[in-house]
Amino acid sequence: MNDAEFFAQRGFGLRMGFGRRAALVVIDLIRGFTDPDRPLGAELAPQIEATNRLIGDVARRGEPVFFTTVRYDAPDLSDAGIWPLKQSGLVTLAGDTDGAELDPRLVRVPGDQLIVKKYASSFFGTDLSSRLVAAQVDTLIITGCTTSGCVRATAVDALQNGFRPIVVREAVGDRSQAAHEQSLFDMQAKYADVVSVEEALGRN
Repeated sequence: MNDAEFFAQRGFGLRMGFGRRAALVVIDLIRGFTDPDRPLGAELAPQIEATNRLIGDVARRGEPVFFTTVRYDAPDLSDAGIWPLKQSGLVTLAGDTDGAELDPRLVRVPGDQLIVKKYASSFFGTDLSSRLVAAQVDTLIITGCTTSGCVRATAVDALQNGFRPIVVREAVGDRSQAAHEQSLFDMQAKYADVVSVEEALGRN
């Protein structure tokens, strides 16, 4: 029996499905992460392309789009807490650099909202939950990076805050393919629905 069969036998991986109204959250597709030559970067061109398809679809439906970035404004990175002790590359996300800027390949229109965060989850220390409630959203379509980090943390917190997390497989990416695949498996088993981009585009 493989892992997928074992988890299914134990009742994991049930389908939550889409709710009544969705929002799209585009997690950290910023220069510091999408430039593979930078310390925190990876090649994410396919994920950006898939995300842009979803942005267009969500906009046509009149649903909100949220972009997130990680930016540190304190010169000594004190607003990153102790995280720099674990990742020296966080210095590339300082506010006086272009690391926190959204990737210019993304489609962004007036009205799309920007969430500035300091840590992995798009919910931690931000007002994202309040904005979603105000927009009468019950479903969060998740794209961006990294699958094993900020995407996973956001999916877990979405579930814990009462929103249905929908992770779009082709629209999320990671520096490590192994971490990417394991995180998708884990989220599908316990925290989110992992769907194809075509399924997300074809929802009712």
